[in-house]
Amino acid sequence: MPLVIVALAVVLLVVLMTRLKLNGFVALLLVSGLVGLWAVITGNLTYEGESAGLEAIPALIEDGLGGQLSSTLIVIGLGAMIGRVLGDAGAAQRIALSLTRAFGERGVQWAMIVTSVIIGGTMFYEVAFIIIVPVAFTLVRTTGKRLLWIALPMSITLSTMHSFLPPHPGPTAVAGLYGASIGTTLLLGLLIALPAGALIAMTWPRLPFVRKLDPSIPVGLVSDKEFAEEEMPSLGLSVTIAMIPVVLIAGGAVYELLAPGESTLGAIVTFIGEPTVALLLSLVLATWALGPRLGHSLVEVASSMGGGAKAMAMIILVVGAGGSFKEVLTAAGVGDYIAGLVGDWSVNPLVLAWLIAVILRIALGSATVAVSTAAGIAAPLVAAGGVSPELAVLATACGSIAVSHVNDPGFWLFKEYFNLDLTDAIKTRTSYTTVLAILGLGGVLLLSLVVPA
Repeated sequence: MPLVIVALAVVLLVVLMTRLKLNGFVALLLVSGLVGLWAVITGNLTYEGESAGLEAIPALIEDGLGGQLSSTLIVIGLGAMIGRVLGDAGAAQRIALSLTRAFGERGVQWAMIVTSVIIGGTMFYEVAFIIIVPVAFTLVRTTGKRLLWIALPMSITLSTMHSFLPPHPGPTAVAGLYGASIGTTLLLGLLIALPAGALIAMTWPRLPFVRKLDPSIPVGLVSDKEFAEEEMPSLGLSVTIAMIPVVLIAGGAVYELLAPGESTLGAIVTFIGEPTVALLLSLVLATWALGPRLGHSLVEVASSMGGGAKAMAMIILVVGAGGSFKEVLTAAGVGDYIAGLVGDWSVNPLVLAWLIAVILRIALGSATVAVSTAAGIAAPLVAAGGVSPELAVLATACGSIAVSHVNDPGFWLFKEYFNLDLTDAIKTRTSYTTVLAILGLGGVLLLSLVVPA
């Protein structure tokens, strides 16, 4: 029954947004409330570990929205400001033109893939997405290519990096539960992630149903000005400013992997490497270095930053409401129901771990919740099943990326930034994440033939 309710909630959300043209933020809150009401009627709703009634529904919605925005609001807001400063100063155009010259207009997709592998190797999907997307938007404008032709390979590659590879949170957490080596998991993950991600990234923009889509760049997220050569900053300065958050965040992650333990240096590196701190420092440095090209007055610089933030308002609300939907589903006991349902299945441990993660991902939306819950269920089976713990990590992690849809806050980030309607967003993102998960499992099973337990 819980899975039926999840399915009905998704259908209702689609109808509200496509047939009735209801705003995504309002539709998500409405459906979240209805799911909470069902959970109260059936006695399944819990809040703070205890059975709860109607009074808990608003609190859950607020907790979900607040929890989602607590981890993404500052990142999205600061990222949008940095992107707008880069755009208004001509730095994004300089990087885009340089990529076009290096790879050629025909190789612009490979430029996005390589950039996304480098930047997304250690950074969360949302953070890397926010950093790279201004360059993708500028490439669209300078080359005349369709938005999805250039931006979709970026998103697909970032999804692959985030799902398969430590030090991203899902694989790293599961490695601890399975007792797997993070280094070995990373090496094996690269063998699967790089070819699978590149294959889907180059295939999806060419599919007929994707080629029919031609969304425009959302208003306000990129500068409309065409810069003359002498108006743009140098390539070195442009890349340096764009890469500062990458270096700070990646440096913190790498230091934590290579030098665990408490120390003054470690505390400083970890602090600076926090996405919110790294992006704030990057914005300050971008303003200082590129401010003269925006006009020497602070008013003009602030106007540039404000324009980026203003364009993000509705995107932030929709992403937050996606967190509310996820929170209510979790409080309604959907995850516990699935755990009880699949706990006694007799299947290959690698396939079982992947399948549990897929089911939880479909039902709950959160990849992190799906991967950690699936690992908790599958850990005893992995330990007793004679399979490599590193491959079990990859199987669980790649399962958690499958079927990204309306209960996944990342889905809404994708939809709003690429200016897609709900149906088209489901066609593109839901399909590519599902195929990516299937290819990932196939790669894991192939490696299991040669990797010892």
